[in-house]
Amino acid sequence: MLQDRTALQKLRENCTRALDAERKKILVCAGTGCVSSGSLDLYARLSELMRERGIPCEVELREEPENIGQIGVKKSGCHGFCEMGPLVLIEPEGYLYTKVRLDDCEAIIDKTIVKGEVCEHLVYQPDGQPYPKRNEIPFYKKQTRIVLEHCGLIDSESISEYLALGGYTAFEKALFDMSSEQVIAEVTESNLRGRGGAGFPTGIKWNEAFQQKALPKYVVCNGDEGDPGAFMDRSVMEGDPHRVIEGMLIAGKAIGASSGYIYVRAEYPIAVKRLKIAINQATKLGLLGEHILGTDFSFTLGVYQGAGAFVCGEGSALTASIQGNRGMPRVKRFRTVAQGLFEKPTLLNNVETFANVPSIINRGAAWYKSIGPANSPGTKTFALTGNINNTGLIEVPMGTTLGEVIFDIGGGLRDGAEFKAVQIGGPSGACLTKDDIDLPLDFDSLKKADAIIGSGGLVVMNDKTCMVEIARFFMSFTQKESCGKCIPCREGTLRMLEILERIVAGNGEEGDIELLLELAEVISGAALCGLGKTAPNPVVSAIRRFRGEYEAHIRDKRCPAGACKQLARIFIDKEACKACGKCAKVCPAGAISGKPKTPYEIDEKKCIKCRACIETCPFGAVKEEQ
Repeated sequence: MLQDRTALQKLRENCTRALDAERKKILVCAGTGCVSSGSLDLYARLSELMRERGIPCEVELREEPENIGQIGVKKSGCHGFCEMGPLVLIEPEGYLYTKVRLDDCEAIIDKTIVKGEVCEHLVYQPDGQPYPKRNEIPFYKKQTRIVLEHCGLIDSESISEYLALGGYTAFEKALFDMSSEQVIAEVTESNLRGRGGAGFPTGIKWNEAFQQKALPKYVVCNGDEGDPGAFMDRSVMEGDPHRVIEGMLIAGKAIGASSGYIYVRAEYPIAVKRLKIAINQATKLGLLGEHILGTDFSFTLGVYQGAGAFVCGEGSALTASIQGNRGMPRVKRFRTVAQGLFEKPTLLNNVETFANVPSIINRGAAWYKSIGPANSPGTKTFALTGNINNTGLIEVPMGTTLGEVIFDIGGGLRDGAEFKAVQIGGPSGACLTKDDIDLPLDFDSLKKADAIIGSGGLVVMNDKTCMVEIARFFMSFTQKESCGKCIPCREGTLRMLEILERIVAGNGEEGDIELLLELAEVISGAALCGLGKTAPNPVVSAIRRFRGEYEAHIRDKRCPAGACKQLARIFIDKEACKACGKCAKVCPAGAISGKPKTPYEIDEKKCIKCRACIETCPFGAVKEEQ
């Protein structure tokens, strides 16, 4: 256990020396996406091959001199380039190998590790242009990584590697060289805004928590990431858990808290596991616990696993869940900083917010404000999903335009499809269109466009996407996730969902659009918490930007995108029909009739659009049109 500052500095120097002594590093992506594609099997196979060939290797960073000249084989966090996984990075050359399979492992060892040559068949090469090195790939080139600076580049389960790269220097500085007021002033001056979605100034929140007199105080990290298509916080917790812990330690020192919790949904087992490993490592070294590094500051940290309720992303519901109660929001007579967890002062920030803090303390507020626009400085992580070539995790300066993210980093839409819209902010967000392609992605610019940055999910859609169905999907998600405490959210979202379901089924009526907008206004104004207040956003946004699609569904019983199957017309081409009767035999609704030697017909009123007739017809006479 480290007794003082000098002991920490000496350990850090030893770890740095040991890491520098490694001749090469093989970093196998062990983020959730690559793990699901078999990356842990790659890790095991690469380690096995190294041993079989008698190549000195280590799977854990050690301080002993024997490390000199060895090769480190490591399980890293998410590299971000998820579309190309499983990924293997070779350092110091910087070779990034994509879509690696088990039978590629021998080539990696024999050609790259032994001979120092690149495996051409494993490098990323869109349109035949090879990019052997990670930093040369367009996906990475336009990124600025602060929060993700270590993700994919270090062993995600090693405190030694985190220390070797300067880990806990910011906490050390805050603990020994700065007062609480100075730490809070630095965070305030940086204008770091909460990355959970609301964008509230972090320094103001920290100062309010510091001013509270009641004890004990708590620091809580919100890792309850529940937006469909979002995985930013998960990747940080999996790939660089010590960074989150360090940010929380600095916050604890700043406000005078003695304990904290990281609230993570149980659906993130890898994140939970690595956070617990990191906490145990920090505790053993004395960076967590009583009288840290010989000072009067004590801070303990625990991981609380949530049951996956989306509403628990709301502060009061989250704290209720930690206390063992049902995760439901409360009327905010008192803010969380005054009465939060166990009715004590509680500082609550999300994963990405805490992960920004160490860099701000180390490099200063002026450095941080030099990145991005003045009122929204710093970077933002985004999860790119949907109909885009380069799905994955990115980090860009605030103010980067939507077009740069989708086309320069994301590589445009798949199969050359036309860009139609992007859903930003998840179920609480809104859609942006090609008219917004030059819109800067920062808090204030998005607010002017009636959208929110949210936690950072970006779901990209092509011209074959039905915006009515997308609105129905997000409303279905929100309605199911409603805790049911308040009537506007519980009943209002259900009514909106029922209307949307009627519309996509071809049963929409005149006045439905107006009714949706009226319900949205009532729910937004009367719901208890942020989930309910923002639930109508995707619907209102889609109506505002794609009202014509709603009208086509309701008036013409037609889906312009051709995506709503219930609005398709199934008919029999009389010239192609051989009157075999096979279609009529398989129709479960009795909608097909005909006579021998006479082309069969479909009664559209009876047709249930099951498409059994299309699959059965041997002559291709049964057809579908939108």
